[in-house]
Amino acid sequence: MRIGVLTGGGDCPGLNAVIRAVVQRAVRGYRWEVAGVRHGWRGLLVDEVEPLDLSKISGILPRGGTILGTSRTNPLKEPDGTARIHAAMGTHGLDALIVIGGEDTLGAANELAQGGLPLVGVPKTIDNDVNGTDVTFGFDTALSIATEAIDRLHTTAESHDRVMVVEVMGRHAGWIALHSGIAGGADMMILPEFPIPLREVCDVVRRRHERGKSFSIIVVAEGAQLTDGAVEPKRPEEAKRDAFGHVRLGGIGAWLAERIEDETGFETRYTILGHIQRGGTPTAFDRVLGSRFGVAAVDLVARKGFGRMVALRGTKIVDVPLEEAVGSLKTVGPELYETARVFFS
Repeated sequence: MRIGVLTGGGDCPGLNAVIRAVVQRAVRGYRWEVAGVRHGWRGLLVDEVEPLDLSKISGILPRGGTILGTSRTNPLKEPDGTARIHAAMGTHGLDALIVIGGEDTLGAANELAQGGLPLVGVPKTIDNDVNGTDVTFGFDTALSIATEAIDRLHTTAESHDRVMVVEVMGRHAGWIALHSGIAGGADMMILPEFPIPLREVCDVVRRRHERGKSFSIIVVAEGAQLTDGAVEPKRPEEAKRDAFGHVRLGGIGAWLAERIEDETGFETRYTILGHIQRGGTPTAFDRVLGSRFGVAAVDLVARKGFGRMVALRGTKIVDVPLEEAVGSLKTVGPELYETARVFFS
């Protein structure tokens, strides 16, 4: 048997752990051959497929990114994309495909699976917003990086009596903002799920100054909005979109810092962590979770559990229908948000 593996969407710490586990399990456990598909779905469309053996995956466990490369190619929007994917599977003798990705990559996988493509999914995103699994690998690394950054900003904010706005990733889900804000002792977290007025943000800063605290830390997710028209939406003709129709986000940190300084008179600076959250060595947690997902994905192929995705439920690895994973996003709920609000200054 010969299986393929691809990584799609944004890069993410822990991807190489999954790739390594897939090859180890397939070659040593089942005596199968493995082929690596370069640059996500694009690799099957333009014939970028190469053998993966034990020597190719040696030493990749602690490496960030993905040795296979990635892209945001949407095969369903390419001319004859579905037919070309099926043809490429036949050309390269692939009996099954393991697809590692987030909402968009797995969404395409779900439609292709419904059309008869033998594939299984592995959930990946630093945003932690894929449904069907308690946690996605990559999130823990991104959270650790964001928390460390907030810790570092505390010292400079306190030294200079400044308000510091920290913009972290999170298009529709504020998991990184919420968890890093709590862990880093931020004075407020602004999430996409729970818009608040600018007035409330400024009130927190003022109250801290009234209590003798001359600095504040505000964490904001890149996709957050404020209820009083804080961030003007980009006009369609100005917005840059990827192959899945997503507008490139970012900029709320700078906007918010300027408004806080205008409204309160307190010096305010901003830091955008951006792709720093994606890069570098994955944490031990993400290495272990990625490894468990990779092994489970190969076992799922062996059981012919096509159209399904491996997932973490509690401490156990299970599998769920792909359509359950891509039907909607996993977002921060009100109970957890109310816990976070306890720490708003």
